[in-house]
Amino acid sequence: MNKGELIKSIAQKTGTTEKQAEAFYSALLTTINETMMQGEKIQLLGFGTFELKDKPSRMGINPKTKEKINIAACKAPSFKASASYKALFNK
Repeated sequence: MNKGELIKSIAQKTGTTEKQAEAFYSALLTTINETMMQGEKIQLLGFGTFELKDKPSRMGINPKTKEKINIAACKAPSFKASASYKALFNK
């Protein structure tokens, strides 16, 4: 399923137009991103948790040259599914 198909499905299930469903989709993603950028995590009961994790710098190896390189520290978005959500797929 791609973005367009998801928006169409949301519109059908909520009885709204595709334009309204796209506005909802956009608002949801913007809210999640803004919240994580502020350092907060988002917990959706029965679904999972979105949060921003700090990844420390580390040494890596360039596979072509076998040269050691330093990989800089960064922040990475993370999603962890809740136990009840995982159970939904493992019945």
